[in-house]
Amino acid sequence: MPDILVQYEAEIWASIGKTFVMVGVSILAAILLGLPVGTLLFLCRKGQKLENRIVFSILNLLVNIIRSFPFLLLVVFLIPFTRLIIGTAIGTAAATVPLSIIAIAHYSRLVEQSLLDVPKGVMEAAISMGASVKEIIFKFLYVEARSGLVLGLTTSIISFISYSTIMGVVGGGGIGDFAIRYGYQQFKTELMIYMIIIMVILVQLIQFTGTTVSRMIDKR
Repeated sequence: MPDILVQYEAEIWASIGKTFVMVGVSILAAILLGLPVGTLLFLCRKGQKLENRIVFSILNLLVNIIRSFPFLLLVVFLIPFTRLIIGTAIGTAAATVPLSIIAIAHYSRLVEQSLLDVPKGVMEAAISMGASVKEIIFKFLYVEARSGLVLGLTTSIISFISYSTIMGVVGGGGIGDFAIRYGYQQFKTELMIYMIIIMVILVQLIQFTGTTVSRMIDKR
């Protein structure tokens, strides 16, 4: 192991841990809230089972607004809300708030797109069999779209990692923040390169895992 990595080993592991915390909370938010929001967007569209123009328009507008914000500005804009929820706007825990909000908006849109790719015949068959809304969602839509949902989540996780590198502005820490503070600002280019390599490896592992799982569960 290079001497510079040995010198900063404790800090590196701490930054990796903070990245995992921020990204982990974002993933939970995406699954627990982004998935239902995306599903509701799909079901409330014109011609779908729960067609509701008002609900669709409100959700669609909110998702579009959040996704259109430059992420750094979103972080700053949400500081009062973060302080209200967490009690502070500084630190790793505080950084999870804007990350979770962008995660919900980001993944909900990918969920909606995945469900739109489900053949219309699947919905028609489910309705003709008298399936309830819950059954349509879990026994038909999610089953048919599961490969796309996994790929969408994989893409989202990689985006969350990218977003997490910005969280140094609110003291969130993480690999990206470590690379900037210890590598770039202290002119330790070698250390910054090692951090970039760690990020690249992490992203490649996530992409490989997501693609493999998606391929395994693809029923087509």
